[in-house]
Amino acid sequence: MDWLFVLFLVSLFFNARAAFKLLLDWKGMVTTCRFVEDAYEALDALPDEPALAAAPAAPVFVHLVPAYYEPAIADTLAALLASRYPHDRLHVVVATREEEERAPHPAMEATTAELVRRFRDSLPPWQQKMLTLVVAPAASGRKAHQLNWALRPETLHAALGDDHDPGRTWIGVSDADSLPDRNTYRWLAGDILAGHGRRAYQGITLSLANFDRLAHRGRVCAIQQSSIFIRVSIARLINEARRVAWFARLRARAPRLAAAVRPVFEFCFRRSQICLGHNQFVRLDVLRSVGGFPTSGATEDSTLGYALGVRGLVMGALPMLELVDLPETTEKMVRQNARWYKGVLDDIAFLVRAWRAEPSAYNLAQLCRHVGNKVIEWPIAAIVYPIVGFLGWHLAYRFADRPLLFVLGIAFPSISLGLTIWVGGIVTQDLIESLTPYFPRPVSIARTTLAAKFWGTFRCQTYWLLATRGAWRVLLALARLRGFDAAKTDRVSRRPR
Repeated sequence: MDWLFVLFLVSLFFNARAAFKLLLDWKGMVTTCRFVEDAYEALDALPDEPALAAAPAAPVFVHLVPAYYEPAIADTLAALLASRYPHDRLHVVVATREEEERAPHPAMEATTAELVRRFRDSLPPWQQKMLTLVVAPAASGRKAHQLNWALRPETLHAALGDDHDPGRTWIGVSDADSLPDRNTYRWLAGDILAGHGRRAYQGITLSLANFDRLAHRGRVCAIQQSSIFIRVSIARLINEARRVAWFARLRARAPRLAAAVRPVFEFCFRRSQICLGHNQFVRLDVLRSVGGFPTSGATEDSTLGYALGVRGLVMGALPMLELVDLPETTEKMVRQNARWYKGVLDDIAFLVRAWRAEPSAYNLAQLCRHVGNKVIEWPIAAIVYPIVGFLGWHLAYRFADRPLLFVLGIAFPSISLGLTIWVGGIVTQDLIESLTPYFPRPVSIARTTLAAKFWGTFRCQTYWLLATRGAWRVLLALARLRGFDAAKTDRVSRRPR
């Protein structure tokens, strides 16, 4: 009976944890949506283009677009160049790959670099000066290498002149399928000029740009992938800034107490910040201080987030929305998640090195949470939580003579299942729909048929199952072949918008 009791307690813990995490997700989505709504309602209070042009301290933006086999890149470039910001303080740099020049895609009318040249030729002269094209030679690191190649001194000098200030120059990143908001730079400039002290920002990305081209399963997955960014990524940045500000106030009022509890605070309450690789901005001097975009792993964005955190930098949350495409087939969604999981595995080495270089409570917490919540939980969550839910119900009847244990054993799996449907299938849809008035371009994501409502509610875990498949694809490849090629998700087959 003792081992059954231990198993019961384990299942009780995991079921309670699942319910708690779903409640946190709910709160995170509400926090992020309120943050977005407040920002868009205050757009008229932001400095306009003439005011920014006349402000000597207004930041200069260099926006990087890494591209490889991208037939619709002109849409992204047009959206960036249409931003409401002084044109002499905004520069867009597209970085393509030399491999594409040597091996053009047969389904594309021209290489990505040639498409960029044609687009630039169609622009008026003043906009042509805002757009630069560089072709990166073959190297490891792929996307990170392209980004770093675009930031070479000769490229920056050609775009900004020899007297540019790295402390006033901001490096933005968008994917080649991004549709950014026209007011992104205005909001950033307003926040920077207000002296809020952020040296890096992460904006909100929603995988809804090609929503109208997706089937039922794809639409469910688009909503769920978008929910990750509002329930976890941005909500974490908002709350992390609040926690750090609270501790700063404690340190000012009670420095001895703050020094004593700091290790506990950093280990238990600090969270890693998530960079998404697009709608992302970092000040140039800060980016140089971390060695540029990390090339050590499959996903340079997640590693950059850890690198900034190790240096004590807290990213600011950017409320402006950006739309991106979702992979349009099941295989491509699995491949995308496989690449992300490979990046998770690669980040272990970075976090271990950071812990060895500075064995602080914060660095230890980031390593432990990364291994537990990402490396281990990602591939097994879809299996473990249904099993422990069943065990919770089954074992509760073994302790029917203990009313409290029986009630808890029945309640937590039931609450967890109910919240999975409510938060994942209903609340997520409603909250993301509430953001549609602020999308950079009109996209209807409403569930207009009974079938769409049914499948969107009760198949809300479809995306997470595909993510699990991606993780196991990596693990099996590493076990069998001792390696995994984190290939780029192909977008050539997608129709231009």
